[in-house]
Amino acid sequence: MTDTAAGAPPARVPTTWFGVVLDAVDGPALAHFYERLLGWTIFHESPEWTTLAPSESAGYNLAFASEPLHRRPVWPTVEGVPQMQLHLDLEVDEVDAAVAWGLHCGAELAEHQPQDDVRVMLDPAGHPFCFYLAKD
Repeated sequence: MTDTAAGAPPARVPTTWFGVVLDAVDGPALAHFYERLLGWTIFHESPEWTTLAPSESAGYNLAFASEPLHRRPVWPTVEGVPQMQLHLDLEVDEVDAAVAWGLHCGAELAEHQPQDDVRVMLDPAGHPFCFYLAKD
């Protein structure tokens, strides 16, 4: 699509909302994991699609789609098996406390930890996410 007046494409895609969607065999169950982990609120839940956000007006959310053929990704990547498509980075005040909370909520600590100051966790569907401290 082009701007008909100038003949050039727009400078950006105009957006008012940003969302990330993770697939899982049971989307609502994974949404409830992130609800506990993050303390966010579920705003829509159905067997096929669930969304949560910190507030209704946040401008962003996490959504979870039920995909019966979803296969748990492997991290780090191994040739020939489902690969991670993305991971979430979560800035925290204390990494060790965040890891303990994540484990309590149902996450697991990834076996491979490539950085000393970051902890890679796996959610119940196998999606990696990282706890890290902000760098000054």
